[in-house]
Amino acid sequence: MRLVIARCQVDYVGRLTAHLAMARRLLLIKADGSVLVHSDGGSYKPLNWMSPPCWLEERDGDAVPEGAKAFWVVTNKAGEELRITIEDIEHDSAHELGVDPGLVKDGVEAHLQELLAEHVQTLGPGYTLIRREYMTAIGPVDLLCRDADGSTVAVEIKRRGEIDGVEQLTRYLELLNRDPLLAPVAGVFAAQQIKPQARTLAEDRGIRCLTLDYDALRGTESNEFRLF
Repeated sequence: MRLVIARCQVDYVGRLTAHLAMARRLLLIKADGSVLVHSDGGSYKPLNWMSPPCWLEERDGDAVPEGAKAFWVVTNKAGEELRITIEDIEHDSAHELGVDPGLVKDGVEAHLQELLAEHVQTLGPGYTLIRREYMTAIGPVDLLCRDADGSTVAVEIKRRGEIDGVEQLTRYLELLNRDPLLAPVAGVFAAQQIKPQARTLAEDRGIRCLTLDYDALRGTESNEFRLF
């Protein structure tokens, strides 16, 4: 992984356009080819990024804008570009992180995923499972399914549904919808409990919320309200 702290301007040019004015930021260039632009706020979400497959070209000479120290152009297979104009570099280092062992999920959460995969029609009549842990450049989608109409649906499963989980699914959907073989991809946010704020955010983004009954999925009755 390469870490660069630089004063830079960032422009995304493609189906959508976006502009970040000149400011100090952290640029991450990962071994998988992805390039992410971070500020010192906004939690873990990058301000802008380019997912692999993409290619970073560090241009020089006349290609560098006047007054800039460097000019990077990251291009994906669709021809979209992330243009990074660097005014000054404060830090530039590369680090070998090695093979990551992967995320170990909470036992109940992992079991929910397994149960929902086995009983995928809990999501709705006609649903079929494409794959569990469908890998993307930014992590695995818990379940990738097809609905009764044959459309692709990404499902994020949590024990407790909070805003962070909705943000995570939003990023997966944005990435998956760039794939013409999958798009359009809808989202389902499934959890045993979903906080009102998370439900509001999900529904505002067109993501369906589903409350899961763990005991029903296991085929057992809940004893929550029993005296004996």
